Amino acid sequence: MTRLFNFKKIASILILFIGLQQAFAQNESIRLNQVGFYPNAPKEAVWVGEKQTDFVILAKDKKKVVFNGKLSEQRTNVISQKTTQIADFSAFTKPGTYYISIHDKGISYPFEIKKDIHREAAKASLKGFYFQRASIKLPEKYAGKWQRNEGHPDDKVLIHPSAASKERPENTVISSTKGWYDAGDYNKYIVNSGITMGTLFSLYEDHPEYFKSFDINIPESNNAIPDLLDESLWNLRWMLTMQDPNDGGVYHKLTNASFDGMVMPDKATKPRYVVQKSITAALDFVAVMAQASRIFKPCDKQLPGLADSCLTAALKAWDWAKANPKLFYRQNEINKQFDPDVVTGEYGDGNNADEWIWAAAELWISTKDDSYSQAVNLFPDANLQLPTWSQVRMLGYYSLIRSEAILTPKGKEALPALKKMLTGFADGLLDGVNQQAYNIVMGKTARDYMWGSSSHAANQGIALLQAYKITADKKYLNAALGNLDYLLGRNATGYSFLTGYGSKQVMHPHHRPSEADGIVEPVPGLLSGGPNPGQQDKCTYTTKIADESFTDHVCSYASNEIAINWNAPMVYLAAAIEALQKKF
Repeated sequence: MTRLFNFKKIASILILFIGLQQAFAQNESIRLNQVGFYPNAPKEAVWVGEKQTDFVILAKDKKKVVFNGKLSEQRTNVISQKTTQIADFSAFTKPGTYYISIHDKGISYPFEIKKDIHREAAKASLKGFYFQRASIKLPEKYAGKWQRNEGHPDDKVLIHPSAASKERPENTVISSTKGWYDAGDYNKYIVNSGITMGTLFSLYEDHPEYFKSFDINIPESNNAIPDLLDESLWNLRWMLTMQDPNDGGVYHKLTNASFDGMVMPDKATKPRYVVQKSITAALDFVAVMAQASRIFKPCDKQLPGLADSCLTAALKAWDWAKANPKLFYRQNEINKQFDPDVVTGEYGDGNNADEWIWAAAELWISTKDDSYSQAVNLFPDANLQLPTWSQVRMLGYYSLIRSEAILTPKGKEALPALKKMLTGFADGLLDGVNQQAYNIVMGKTARDYMWGSSSHAANQGIALLQAYKITADKKYLNAALGNLDYLLGRNATGYSFLTGYGSKQVMHPHHRPSEADGIVEPVPGLLSGGPNPGQQDKCTYTTKIADESFTDHVCSYASNEIAINWNAPMVYLAAAIEALQKKF
């Protein structure tokens, strides 16, 4: 009897021990923003699995219960058919580090509650552009362990035969230094720079006061210009070199003939070319330069003449665009005519209506000349689309609304209908969210998942913030925050898509420096592209389910590459929410 009793006692202790281990084991089925939450803002996590009833929040010691909550009724993910429940702990406001626990199912990743919770992630995502700089060494003082040698001085770039002119014949050598590497590769593209610069400039124009104290430790920090603008200047100055001074046209891209291997920038030494001028490059250039002209006007003391030079460049490119309205960049056709063949990113676009709208809107605002509002049909229909590199119409609309105070009377007349259109678009994003599996705007349908789906989530958030600015209705602000939660872990993959942030973060992005530098951690502050059921890279994926179609592997350029036009809306969303946090 004694031996039996002891056996039972030991068995009970073992069962209790195993149960405690399970209770405190990390469970990736609890999905949440792995960075954390503002004290007074909405706070939600998602349980993916069999139905449960309760959840608790544990203190940092994983023992003390500081909050008890009820899980929502089950919801079904319309994409995967998996069931979820929402854990809403918005009522808990005490700053600190915590875990969510669901009975014997384990605990979540740790998270913090504090003010300024996303400031470091916002700064890192802007600093990500510094790590993409061409034509400069990145020393340890600014780059930390990701220091590297200078790559691509681009002071001896060749005119590709597709770009040859009388004044600049084939193989003419020009200087086109600075700029940002576009993505995981080392080329520089005007079209993609266009939406990137427009997004960053829009962030500055929406929240100029906030960026007076937003130091990201770059060489230009502590001068009289905000770091957001200092970093943008690195690319702006490169863009100016891409305009042919003889006719005002803009080269489509600066590129190798083919992509480099997975090597560091200073090891990539193939010849570089500027290729054919294009209508889309010219119009994107117009918009960026027109916006830059008004942003840098107050900085004339520090940057004498820059604002005027930008406007002059914009006007010259506008005149060139009017004279060449159908000169699209078609890479396959060029390769049939000229050597060497160019097989890097095309950024081809056969419809330039949206580029005309954006360019005209920015010139209208900056020049106060009503003729630009009549030069194109600024409001052709109400079928709005989120910004992408090939669809920039909304950027012009955002600019018109934020510039209300300086618009001409004719411009002010257009605003009521435009505001109604934009808030209607935001309402469409919100429609049905309270039935969605993750209770967020992103992922209502499988169509949200495409190449660069993370930027789609961020751009949804920007649209919602624009609606909040128009209406002051907090439902838009709360929904934008939900999409930031998505990017930082509250999603069907369980990943935080921003390198350097979150317990389960992307570690192997398709990014040449991160792969070639020999450092375990990738360059921080880069937004991974996110789930893409297209799987164009032929890597190994565990599923075809749209919102889970992601692999954290360097081979996956379809789901795990980084790109400047994806990082820009991440910067906007995180920084703008930081600037607005007191509104929650």
